[in-house]
Amino acid sequence: MSNKKLHIVLLSYHDSNGGAGIAAGRLKVALESEGHRVDYLVREKASSSNSIKSGNGIISWLKFIAERLFFLQFEKEKSIRFLFNPGVFGSDISNHPLIQQADIVHLHWVNFGFLSVKDIAALTLLNKPVFWTLHDMWAFTGGCHHSGTCENFKLSCGDCKFLKNPNPNDLSHRLWEAKKNGFAEKNLHIITCSNWLGNRAKQSSILGEHEIKTIPNAIDTNFFAPSTTNLNLDPNKKYILFVAMRVNAPAKGFHLLKEALAYLDPKTTELLIVGGEMTEELPLKSHSFGQVTDPSKMRDIYAAADVFVTPSLEENLPNTIMEAMACGTACVGFEVGGIPEMIENQQTGHVARAFDPEDLAKGILWCLENEKAGEKARTRAIELYDQKTVAQQHLAYYAQA
Repeated sequence: MSNKKLHIVLLSYHDSNGGAGIAAGRLKVALESEGHRVDYLVREKASSSNSIKSGNGIISWLKFIAERLFFLQFEKEKSIRFLFNPGVFGSDISNHPLIQQADIVHLHWVNFGFLSVKDIAALTLLNKPVFWTLHDMWAFTGGCHHSGTCENFKLSCGDCKFLKNPNPNDLSHRLWEAKKNGFAEKNLHIITCSNWLGNRAKQSSILGEHEIKTIPNAIDTNFFAPSTTNLNLDPNKKYILFVAMRVNAPAKGFHLLKEALAYLDPKTTELLIVGGEMTEELPLKSHSFGQVTDPSKMRDIYAAADVFVTPSLEENLPNTIMEAMACGTACVGFEVGGIPEMIENQQTGHVARAFDPEDLAKGILWCLENEKAGEKARTRAIELYDQKTVAQQHLAYYAQA
């Protein structure tokens, strides 16, 4: 298979909304640049993309609603609504012409009524290799995307903290059972973007017997590169950047960054925010760019920042850190998930003690005082995440199937 030009079909819920969809789209470009045919099959499609939409839009929306309504009777509280996906509604696409033609079927994030557990299992029964890049823990839990300190996924789930009435035979245990049976085929090959997630998957009772390979997401390091575009910022100030799809999402940890900012000098340091307006008073002057959909503008914002900070409470392998590093910007984040694998502490940035605002502030100050950290960050991004490098790692794994 290694010398053959492959037909690869990538599957993801959305092609450009969210880290997993963006990562899958970048993998498409990387694999195509190696001469292979890649089709990108999605449930929700951005109008400008070259992906292929699967199914009727109204039916797709109804399945998303059905998935949420099904879970409503079990959810503990509204705040956890999208932290748990049952995976009981979806579409069997095993007979889709592209799937039938493919040499490789490669799943990414397929929740929200795109593929159910049963639909994923049907793909593994086809006489062709199925790969699955995990962007969170959902594939090997009873329904949650990140289990936090809970380790029930190592056994059989149940007693789930996300559910209204946790007990040994609750919804999470029943869904665990469906996945244990549905994902048992040896034809299913697992990829994780970080060693952290790979180790969690290996410890799980659902995927622990499968081969699990860690391959990072890809990035175009020629596009994401240092830029000198003028964003009308004061050249005499230092700028800290925070990026999130929803600034106030609790898991993104902005409240901890706000505490950290209090340790910095408001006369010399200002904050850049991408992802929404801040109405609350902050220790530093802030500049809000709102939602940024233009990759060129996003690149210029990364390059304009002196340090990028991700105070997230849980992460796998954030595209934002990868992008900032490629743009020559040092990064700071907590010691959670795959972040310590990305940032070389006191070299390309700072890995702070988990959820410690003071240590986060120390890391920001270190980056502001060590300008060479940004250059080292770019070098590391090219070594680890460049499209060609990542594409070749995928192709080598495909060839083993």
